[in-house]
Amino acid sequence: MPPPPEIKNSRVLITGGAGFIGSNLCEDLLKHDNEVVCLDNFSTGRLENISEFIDHKRFRLITGDIRNPDDCRKAAEGMDIILQQAALGSVPRSINDPATTNAVNIGGFLNMLVASRDAKVKRFVYAASSSTYGDSETLPKVEEIIGKPLSPYAVTKYVNELYAHVFALNYGLETIGLRYFNVFGRRQDPNGAYAAVIPKFTMLLMAHRPPEIHGDGTHSRDFTYIDNVIRMNHLAATTTNPEAINQVFNTAAGERNDLNQMASLLVKYLSAFDPEIRNVPVTHGPDRKGDIPHSLASIEKAARILGYQPEYDFEKGLKLAVEWYRKNLKQ
Repeated sequence: MPPPPEIKNSRVLITGGAGFIGSNLCEDLLKHDNEVVCLDNFSTGRLENISEFIDHKRFRLITGDIRNPDDCRKAAEGMDIILQQAALGSVPRSINDPATTNAVNIGGFLNMLVASRDAKVKRFVYAASSSTYGDSETLPKVEEIIGKPLSPYAVTKYVNELYAHVFALNYGLETIGLRYFNVFGRRQDPNGAYAAVIPKFTMLLMAHRPPEIHGDGTHSRDFTYIDNVIRMNHLAATTTNPEAINQVFNTAAGERNDLNQMASLLVKYLSAFDPEIRNVPVTHGPDRKGDIPHSLASIEKAARILGYQPEYDFEKGLKLAVEWYRKNLKQ
């Protein structure tokens, strides 16, 4: 079989490139002989995420904000591909501060679309979100069936899809959206009020402190290892299938685990290195506002049109993530 398509020898802008997903994309694309530009304002991104390759001869950092049109134009100039990762994530953050979430995720996104259009970028691949499915109870989640949003964050990510569609129709910009499902893995920040559940629980367990699950733990997620996400960005950026243009695709493992299962696996993997972790209790608290109860992606569309097959299931990815967290997380 021929090797899977990869972004090679291209000029690629990654917005939010110092963040969790963005920095992994930067690192991977440098290995494929691309010229990589990272645009980040470091509101949630971290310099340490890109420190290993910041002096790479084909890497350039632009400290700027997607809310500033001039920063967007400067970053987009001369680019072949843009991987739009910059956003303010977190459902709770958006509930606490909807105005800032809107300004970054909608205003900033629109600025990047305009800059991409004006720079005549070949392909604009953007991070969409499984939060777009909202109150839809359909499982698995199929791209064409969504519900009403449950949070300001979900509203912004749906509006991104609408704007990308409009720019494809009116300006011929080739856009592809990737609806990320609960991405986890190396470089994911465990700290702060809006930390993702897997690194946060890992850090707490390593410190012998009880993590708290929101609700009874039966809420389920399609946890998706970072390398599956990197693969989807390669496929979306390089596909020559006209059916893929101006579409959105679920980016997931295609399986679901509930939060109790996730916590049990973390305890199992971590206690292999520290047996005391078996004795750390996992507690339960109230449900969190805006959360989707269950999330499971159909990856049929991505498989059919892009040739996507996830290489990492949840357990395989979690084992790799735990190894990285043990070496790198500061307790």
